Amino acid sequence: MKEFRKTFAREYLAETRRALDAIEGDLINRIDKLVTILTKARKNKRTIFLMGNGGSAATASHLAQDLSKCTIAEGMPRLRAVALTDNIPGMLAWANDVGYEDIFVEQLKTLMEPGDVVIGISGSGNSMNVIKAIEYCNSRGGVAVGFCGYDGGKLRKCARDNILVSSFNMQRVEDIHLLIGHLLVSLLRDECQTETNKE
Repeated sequence: MKEFRKTFAREYLAETRRALDAIEGDLINRIDKLVTILTKARKNKRTIFLMGNGGSAATASHLAQDLSKCTIAEGMPRLRAVALTDNIPGMLAWANDVGYEDIFVEQLKTLMEPGDVVIGISGSGNSMNVIKAIEYCNSRGGVAVGFCGYDGGKLRKCARDNILVSSFNMQRVEDIHLLIGHLLVSLLRDECQTETNKE
């Protein structure tokens, strides 16, 4: 049993490293583009909305908190980030009265303005409540971003910009999505501090 656990742990870590290695070059370019999008949102005082289901809902909430708190820089506007996953009564009301596929899009209809950024996180890329919200974002002048796994699914096709973790293991995809979130926040924070120190 003990040897099984050690072997399992080694293989899990090795598979995660392989998944990261497979996307590293593309990821670096896409992170650069996403930082540009979020920096523009900060400058123009636009809101960043995040959403997902299950583990991806937790990632959305985590990333919204980090974007709001961990990127503060003196003399610069704060990033305005909202996790649509955190409005539990609102989500349940829409799910009960209309349908689960509408829990995010109905919130966006109330909150989103043109130029806002909407980040949908879906391991499979096929979560219909995320897809509907991304499609709404596209139709209303928002900036749609997808964090997806597997082959990207529908999310990869409808989001303007995507970060794809090309693994068919959900835990691996969610691990790397969270890592990417921390990379993104750390980069935004350090870049802001560098800019502030130049002034």
